Amino acid sequence: MPGQAHHHIVIVGGGNAGISVAAQLSKVLKHPKIAIIEPSRKHYYQPLWTLVGAGVFPKEVTEKNEASFIPKGATWIEDAVTEFHPDDNTVLTSDGKTVGYDFLVVAPGIQIDWDKIGGLKGNIGRHGICSNYAYEYVDKTWEYIKDFKGGNAIFNFPNTPIKCAGAPQKIMYLADDYFRKLGVRNRSNVIYASAGKAIFGVKKYATSLNQVVARKGIETRYQHNLIEIRAEAKEAIFERLDTGDKVVLPFEMIHVTPPMSAPDFVKQSPLADAAGWVDVDKYTLQHTRYPNIFGLGDASSLPTSRTGAAIRKEAPVLVKNLIAAMRGNPLTARYDGYAACPIVTGYGRLILAEFDYDGNPKESFPFDQSKERYSMYLLKAYGLPAMYWHGILKGRM
Repeated sequence: MPGQAHHHIVIVGGGNAGISVAAQLSKVLKHPKIAIIEPSRKHYYQPLWTLVGAGVFPKEVTEKNEASFIPKGATWIEDAVTEFHPDDNTVLTSDGKTVGYDFLVVAPGIQIDWDKIGGLKGNIGRHGICSNYAYEYVDKTWEYIKDFKGGNAIFNFPNTPIKCAGAPQKIMYLADDYFRKLGVRNRSNVIYASAGKAIFGVKKYATSLNQVVARKGIETRYQHNLIEIRAEAKEAIFERLDTGDKVVLPFEMIHVTPPMSAPDFVKQSPLADAAGWVDVDKYTLQHTRYPNIFGLGDASSLPTSRTGAAIRKEAPVLVKNLIAAMRGNPLTARYDGYAACPIVTGYGRLILAEFDYDGNPKESFPFDQSKERYSMYLLKAYGLPAMYWHGILKGRM
C-alpha cells in the first residue's frame, strides 16, 4: 500500500534516549534494520541550559544537527508520530504515513505544557518572565539576572514530573550569586516556591541543600503551585496544595518551570498508563501489555527522576532485553532506577546527587558527593557535555 513502510525496529524519538538506543543496537546487531522517527533537524544538549541562563555559555554550543547523530545504516524518518496501533504493529505519522515494525522503542521525550499556567503564553521574555526550558527563551534568563535591580526574584517548581528535578533551584542559586556580585542582593528577596514538600527527594542531598538555602538566605515556600501570572501587574498566583488557598506574590523577575507531561499522542494511545506515561516494567523496560514494545526516557512510566544520567543507565538495559526478546530468550537485564542530578549551587560549586529507585545514594566517586565541589562543577560544565556528544550519542557508553 502506498505510504506504508516496514522496519524490523522502529524508534520513536531522536533525542538522548532514542539516539542512544539506536547507536547501541547498531553496534551489537549485524545489518540492523532500524528506523528513527524524529521531526526535529536540531539536537540539543539541554542540561547546559542552566549555565546558558546564568551567562556562562552561549546557547549555540548546545545545538547540533540531528543528522550528525543518526547511526550509520539507520533510516531517519523526518516526521512526527501521531498515533500508535500496537495491535497492528504500526504507527501513523503527521504526513499520513503508516510505518510498520516488528519491535518498537518509544522515547519521544516529555511535553512542556506552557498553556497550563494562565497568562504565561506569549509573555515569556517580557515583564521579567523567563524560563530555561526552551532554547528560544534561555537568553532572556541571563538578561534578567544581569540587569536585576532588586525586589522579588521567584523560582518555581510545578506539581508534575519535570526534566531534571534539580534544574529550577540550580538557576536560583546562580542568580543569588550574581545578585551578590552586582551588589543588589541586600535589596532582593530570592523565593523558591515549590509544589513539593521538601527541597529534594533524597535525604542525604536534601540536608546539604537546606544548608545552602539557609546560607544564602533564600525564602522557601513549599506546597505552592504556580497557576497564573498577571504579566503586566508582575504578580504570580500560587495555589496552596495543603489548604487550597490562593497566594499572590509580586515579582521583578520570575523564572518559570512549567508543568510537563507525556506527549498528547502518547496519553491518547493504548500504550499509556492511567497517568498518561508509556506503561513499562520498571526493571525490564518492556511494555506491560505489548511484549514487542519497549520504552525509556522522559515519556516512560519509570518512577525515577527524568534525567540524561538515568537514560544512560536505562538504554543498555533496554538494548539487552530487546535483543533477548528478538531471540525469544528471557529478559535478564535489570534497571535499578539509577538517576543523577548535578545540582549547581553557585558559580564553581556543585553537589552531585546520584541515587536509585529507593532513594539510596549510588555515588560514582570515592568522596562525599553531598558536599559542594569545584571539581564536580567542572564535570558538569565541560566533562558531561563532551561525554554526551562524543560518547553517549555514539553508543560508546
